[in-house]
Amino acid sequence: MALDTDTLRQLTDSVARFVRERLIPAEAKVAEEDRIPDEIIADMGKLGLFGLTLPEKYGGLELCASDEVKVVFELCYAAPTFRGYLGANNGLGGRSILNGGSEEQRERYLPRVASGELLTAFALTEPATGSDASALKTKAEHRADGTWVLNGSKRFITGVAEADLFIVVARSDPESKGGKGVSVFLVEADNPGIVRGKNERKMGQQGTHVADLHFDNCVLPATALLGVEGKGFQLTMEAIDRSRLHMGAICSGLARRLLDESLNYAMERKQFGQPIAEFQLIQAMLADSQADLLAARALVLETAARCDAGENISMEASCCKMFASEMLGRIADRAVQIHGGAGYMQDSPVERLYRDARIFRIYEGTTQIQQLTIAKNMIRRAAAG
Repeated sequence: MALDTDTLRQLTDSVARFVRERLIPAEAKVAEEDRIPDEIIADMGKLGLFGLTLPEKYGGLELCASDEVKVVFELCYAAPTFRGYLGANNGLGGRSILNGGSEEQRERYLPRVASGELLTAFALTEPATGSDASALKTKAEHRADGTWVLNGSKRFITGVAEADLFIVVARSDPESKGGKGVSVFLVEADNPGIVRGKNERKMGQQGTHVADLHFDNCVLPATALLGVEGKGFQLTMEAIDRSRLHMGAICSGLARRLLDESLNYAMERKQFGQPIAEFQLIQAMLADSQADLLAARALVLETAARCDAGENISMEASCCKMFASEMLGRIADRAVQIHGGAGYMQDSPVERLYRDARIFRIYEGTTQIQQLTIAKNMIRRAAAG
C-alpha cells in the first residue's frame, strides 16, 4: 500500500529524527557492549519498524516497496546493526509467513512479528551449504501420525540467541536433489529438539548476533509446515527477491552516512594551510562516491517501482544487491582513505562502519552469485523473446 506524500514524509522524518537522536549516539556503546539496549528496541517497535511491510490487519504498516526503501534509506543512516536486529521480521521471516502461511498461521504469528513481541530468524545456510542454497542437508521426516522430525545443522544464522520463532528450510524428500523436495517449517524456539550454538565473534555489526543452530530429533506438529510440501525453495526465492531489494536500500543508506562523514571531515581537516576538501584528489574521491551513491539509489527506486507494478524483479533485485553492496564497499574504503590515520582508529565512526559494510557483499548471495543470477535471467529473457 502506497502512503500519501504527507504521511510518508512524516514517517521518514520521524525515522530520520530517531536515527540522529537515539541510534547514532548509541552506536559506540552498542559496538563496545555487543548489545542493543532494551529501550531502543522498544522504541523501534513503537515506530512500527518491525512490521514495515506486513499488512495493517496484522498490525504492520503495509508499506509498498517504493515506500519501504525510502524508510530504509533513513533508518540505515545509522549503524546497520539496528536494522539487523529487526531484519528477519521485515524480510525472510515475516514475509515468508505472509507469502506461504495459512490464515491460521498468519493470525497466530504476524501480529506479534509486526509489533516486535516475537522475533524471527531465517535458517537456510548450513555448514556445507552457502551459496548453493539448493544443496540442503537438514532433513525433515514426515511420520505416519502427521508430525515432522527435523535433524541437521544451520550455520551463521542471525538472531539465534534472541529468536522466538525459526523459519527453517529443510529437505523433506530424501530422494530429491537441488531445489526440489524442499519444505519450510515454523519452529518455535522452546522446542526441546533445538540446540543453539554460541554467538560468533564477528568482524563488524556488533549488537546483532550470529550463531549455529542444531536440530536433534526436533518434533514438529503437522501445522508447522509453511506453504506447500516440497515447494519451499520457490517460497524462499520469492522472499529473497524482495529482501535483496531491501539490501540495496540498506547499502544506500549506510553509504550516505559514510559520504557525509567524509565530506564533513574533509571540510574541517586542514593540511598545508587549507581544508583537504580543497585538494583535487580528495575532491575526486568525494565525486566518485557521490556518483556511486546516486546510481545505487536510482537503481533501488526503479526496482521498487517495478516490484509495486507486479513485475518479476529477480534479475533487478540481484542487480540492486550486487551494485549497491559493491558501491558501499568503495565508499567505505574511500571514507577511511579521506580520514587518513584518523580513519583507522577505533574511535572513528568510519572505522567501525567500514567493518560493518564488508558483510553486504557476502550474505543473502555473494556478489559472484548475483552475477550468475543476473546473467541467467538475461539469457532466459532473451531466449523467451
